[in-house]
Amino acid sequence: MAAGQAYSEEKGGSSSLGEPEYGHDPASGGIFSSDYKRHDDLKEMLDSNKDSLKLEAMKRIVAMIARGKNASDLFPAVVKNVACKNIEVKKLVYVYLVRYAEEQQDLALLSISTFQRGLKDPNQLIRASALRVLSSIRVPIIVPIMMLAIKEAASDMSPYVRKTAAHAIPKLYSLDSDQKDQLIEVIEKLLADKTTLVAGSVVMAFEEVCPERIDLIHKNYRKLCNLLIDVEEWGQVVIINMLTRYARTQFLSPNQNESLLEDSAEKAFYGSDEEDTKDAKAEATSLVKRKPYVMDPDHRLLLRNTKPLLQSRNAAVVMAVAQLYFHLAPKAEVGVIAKALVRLLRSHSEVQYVVLQNVATMSIKRRGMFEPYLKSFYIRSTDPTQIKILKLEVLTNLANETNISTILREFQTYIRSMDKDFVAATIQAIGRCATNIGKVRDTCLNGLVQLLSNRDELVVAESVVVIKKLLQMQPAQHSEIIKHMAKLTDNIQVPMARASILWLIGEYCEHVPKIAPDVLRKMAKSFTNEEDIVKLQVINLAAKLYLTNSKQSKLLTQYVLNLAKYDQNYDIRDRARFIRQLIVPTEKSGALNKYAKKLFLAQKPAPILESSFKDRDHFQLGSLSHLLNAKAVGYQELPDWPDEAPDPSVRNVEVPEWTKCTSREKRKEKVEKPFYSDSEGESGPTESADSEPESVSEESESSSSEGSSSSGSEEEEEGSGDQSEDKEEEEKRKKKKEKEAPRKASLESAGHMVLPMGLCSCSCPHVVVTMGLCLWGCSRVAVPLRCPHGTVACQGSANCFSSPPLCPAVTPPPPQPVPSSNIVSTSLVTDLEGLTLTDTSLAPALLSPAFGSVRTYELLHRMTGEGLSVEYCFSRRPFPHDPHMVAVQIQISNNTDAEVKSLRISEPKPLSGMRIQEFPEIESLAPGDTASVVMGIDFCDSTQAANFQLCTHTRHFYVSIQPPVGELMAPVFMSENEFKKEQGKLTGMSEITEKLTLLEKCRSDHAIVQQVTSAANVGRVPCGADNEYRFAAKTVTSGSLVLITLEKREGAAAQLTVNSEKMVIGTMLVKDIVQALVQ
Repeated sequence: MAAGQAYSEEKGGSSSLGEPEYGHDPASGGIFSSDYKRHDDLKEMLDSNKDSLKLEAMKRIVAMIARGKNASDLFPAVVKNVACKNIEVKKLVYVYLVRYAEEQQDLALLSISTFQRGLKDPNQLIRASALRVLSSIRVPIIVPIMMLAIKEAASDMSPYVRKTAAHAIPKLYSLDSDQKDQLIEVIEKLLADKTTLVAGSVVMAFEEVCPERIDLIHKNYRKLCNLLIDVEEWGQVVIINMLTRYARTQFLSPNQNESLLEDSAEKAFYGSDEEDTKDAKAEATSLVKRKPYVMDPDHRLLLRNTKPLLQSRNAAVVMAVAQLYFHLAPKAEVGVIAKALVRLLRSHSEVQYVVLQNVATMSIKRRGMFEPYLKSFYIRSTDPTQIKILKLEVLTNLANETNISTILREFQTYIRSMDKDFVAATIQAIGRCATNIGKVRDTCLNGLVQLLSNRDELVVAESVVVIKKLLQMQPAQHSEIIKHMAKLTDNIQVPMARASILWLIGEYCEHVPKIAPDVLRKMAKSFTNEEDIVKLQVINLAAKLYLTNSKQSKLLTQYVLNLAKYDQNYDIRDRARFIRQLIVPTEKSGALNKYAKKLFLAQKPAPILESSFKDRDHFQLGSLSHLLNAKAVGYQELPDWPDEAPDPSVRNVEVPEWTKCTSREKRKEKVEKPFYSDSEGESGPTESADSEPESVSEESESSSSEGSSSSGSEEEEEGSGDQSEDKEEEEKRKKKKEKEAPRKASLESAGHMVLPMGLCSCSCPHVVVTMGLCLWGCSRVAVPLRCPHGTVACQGSANCFSSPPLCPAVTPPPPQPVPSSNIVSTSLVTDLEGLTLTDTSLAPALLSPAFGSVRTYELLHRMTGEGLSVEYCFSRRPFPHDPHMVAVQIQISNNTDAEVKSLRISEPKPLSGMRIQEFPEIESLAPGDTASVVMGIDFCDSTQAANFQLCTHTRHFYVSIQPPVGELMAPVFMSENEFKKEQGKLTGMSEITEKLTLLEKCRSDHAIVQQVTSAANVGRVPCGADNEYRFAAKTVTSGSLVLITLEKREGAAAQLTVNSEKMVIGTMLVKDIVQALVQ
């Protein structure tokens, strides 16, 4: 409604009384309208004192710009509002200024002091926007101001502002290239930045300003490799392309020995002289003396860290990694990119075109890489012509003696296509296959000859051209085909095909001595009406027949040469004069007359049919130059591999002394900490992780990702003392595992699921064994333990109201006095007596359904169903056949006196993307009986209804199931740290907050948890604060996190916060939870 109202207002409709009239569409008045009052209402709103009017005006102006309308005449009115205190208005003003600052430079310069003040604004978005506007003013006079602003922004506390500074560097460089040295200093500073937000932008600036300064990359190489996985997608593309060129200058070729062996083998095969054999022997001995190739650890680091990006959703990232592997990886490892590239062929046609261009180039050198995916390159009727031709190119490149029969069968179906360009390309592909694979040459030739009787003239013409090339290989064996083609001159009108037939007859006129003169006679009749290319071949045919059979063709030749003498085309006139002097002996003709026969009838080499992509690999794959097969502006050549490896020590980074000490102490703390279980010792504790500083976990992650290069250097620095300590710890762990192995085996054989235990979140020594939440309202949460023998709940927790039955495998401990110390007491040992500890990781895991009353919905009333009533509920259990489906439990009751037969689901009509898994057919339901079945529905994270038919042997009932938003998710277990980390990622538009007042009956811990878990299928998350309740879940279809925080405030006030990528789900969930807590 709001959009429609805005549209009507913009078209000239006046608003309600008391409000100014909004801006008119410039085109609404027609070509005769006067625009001297255009946008006056917007200017009035921008000049008003009310921030709400200014904000409304700016929104409308930005909307105009988005629709492509010109709003440059509003620049003076907008630029005055740069100093507005309202942050939202200021943001939109900067959006406008970035668009028009370059056009209205003089007016923008008047406000430059305001932009400079904006660089000091406490809001990072304003600082970044001010710098963006400043760098958009393309006036040389403000270069020093821009330079100063970029330097200040490069040292800003906000990574977003530093990113904007990196974006401004190429703009300043294009404005004044003399600033290069100062800009390089800023780039060097930003390259040392450790945030992923800045990395891609500064590398882009590096590529624009100083791509030759490889020395700036040395110290940051390993950091860029390790950060690569977390950089935004377009930054990843830029960094990968830069690192590809860097690696080509700093590392040795991984395939150097293989290429040398291949070269020496070729020389030995083709070389016939003694000198060649001597050279080959010398090279062979040098190969033996050459050291075996060992890949540089930094080279391996780059390959290892880029490999996961082959699974990226961005096609440009996948293509960048593919070209990196093709140019840098050993031959044995390049094959991993094939599957990723084939996956991209399911994308849009534009993406397919670029990918197939690169695959066509790769398949020439690395044919075996794509052979397993041959069927992925089969052509669909819906493919555009360019895609079809590229797929043909790839199929032809992949053809070998093994698969040629399959490929030729495919080609046979392609020839029947209605797309003539595609058919012509297919015939050329058949010719290439026949040239490359001698075994099928005769088969291909016979097939092409059959095409000569095709009704389509273009097919026949292309076949003639290809047959001509194939016949040059074995002309003597195929005189019958030449005769057959000579008969086609009466029917074929395509110039290229007629010229090809005439060339064949002239070249092999000795094989068809009776037919050739007759063909010349026919062509002489129609000479004046032929195309130029045909006329040239008629002259050549006449000359060759004059030299081989002058009795029959002398007069014809003179006639043709006389016709050509007066032709309009000077090429044909020159050719006729030249040939007359060459073949007809006269007094003036020179010595060339003797050699005429040798000149015209010399042995011609057979043409080599090659791929048009053969020499494209000298361009970097994935680049515009490779796509165009021509060097584009700004293209940087891919460097050749060095003969000797440069010094690898330039990439070593010195670690400060204090950093070494702290890292050692932290690692010792981490080794000493796991007194509880091996799983905690190896992967870090989960329940007690709340007290551990985040720096430790970050350091462990970075150290594990850096691989052999960084870890190796740290071990050398720390010396042998730490190594001995590590060995002792490993021995202790092994002994512990050996002791626990028999106990674990006996429990598993008895049918018990062995899972790790957790400590109570309040740091008391009691062992907590819950399924996400204690069934008795206990607020403690720990690792889930599912047991087939009974419900397992919290042991020893004071908040438990009663003690439910425990699993026989878990013997309840005798009561022990709890010491007040935070150190775990001996009661812990007793608590652990009957339990087995394993190495299971304590990662976030899906939980069993949280408690809460299960609500039942009516699917079919017994009156509507003629005695058959159906109810359904959401069981909140995983659907066994598909984890992405919501399990719906359906209860069918037969209230009639007769038996109901063949109960089933028929004709499900879900919306696009939805899927329904029907329940098994119920053969019969006796009167008064009730049957319970489970079906699965994939709602695609939507609350839209799933429609289907419920059928019996006599009737069909149209029914639908509409899920509450809370049933579209499954509970997730996570620690408090993990919750905070994920919540930090889901801010801004992904966060919805609502204030509410709790009813008196909903203020206790038990009541709040019960109401929230009844409204939504969520799991409880531990929380250190008494007034906060946290819950976590994942949407069933997409797995998007949904985080819920309920904070109790003074009195009955509370605040509900939902964080989720799915904003619609978050909004609806807030309403449902508020309704559950308030009513």
